[in-house]
Amino acid sequence: MTGLLDGKVAIITGAGRGIGASCAKLFAEHRAKVVVSDIDNAPAQAVVTDIRNAGGDAVEICGDITDPDFPGKLVSETLSKYNSIDIIVNNAGYTWDGMLHNMTDEQFKTMLEVHNTAPFRLIRAAAPHMHEKAKKEKAEGGNIAPRCIVNVSSTSGLHGNIGQVNYATAKMGVVGMTKTIAREWGAFGIRCNAVAYGFIDTRLTASKQASSETIEVDGQKVQLGIPDKLRETVAYAIPLGRGGTADEAANAILFLASPMASYITGHTLEVTGGMGI
Repeated sequence: MTGLLDGKVAIITGAGRGIGASCAKLFAEHRAKVVVSDIDNAPAQAVVTDIRNAGGDAVEICGDITDPDFPGKLVSETLSKYNSIDIIVNNAGYTWDGMLHNMTDEQFKTMLEVHNTAPFRLIRAAAPHMHEKAKKEKAEGGNIAPRCIVNVSSTSGLHGNIGQVNYATAKMGVVGMTKTIAREWGAFGIRCNAVAYGFIDTRLTASKQASSETIEVDGQKVQLGIPDKLRETVAYAIPLGRGGTADEAANAILFLASPMASYITGHTLEVTGGMGI
């Protein structure tokens, strides 16, 4: 089963690791031209190398997605390389947990910046090459090329989660953004959906005690991962008895970006192994 995205140009943020990396490789397998964007050059380059070695077409365009100037750069460099933008996957993000009564303004605002403001800026920067292009195609009476956006949300946003008032607020905001774009751009053939993940095995859900994975925010190192006690409850909370893999997570994004979901828009697909049913 190959070629679902034949010739499509896809920008995937946070594509150097985890779900984003799996998504980039899967899209390339289905013959998309993939823009691998990440804050870190080395992992993004490694993903591009893997794709090219497998016969795919990819390029890395790296930078901080929360930098107000980077979305415009990402769009312009994508157009310079591939002359089109058909798919955007807003996947970049991380957690910065803390109980509400101890949470700082910086912790709260940072989650909104990376999960809401950054995707908004990228979609806005791409609008002339997605929305306006489709509008012109419609006015000329020709076929409107299929285009779409997939935003990554979380079950924390849908149901809330202890220690994540900032992340949960931001991820619910992703759902509102998704529905609004679906309403505004649907008339021009542009679909917009979200995926709300449960427990997926990535560095964000690794053991906080055992992992040394961090991300730097304004010179401050933020440790990634979750406590072991929480990880131990996974098998009991999920009907399938395990966390999902990054590849399984990527499958959901491929589905929503593909022609198989041509009549689906404004939807939030929960990918949880049954957790929360």
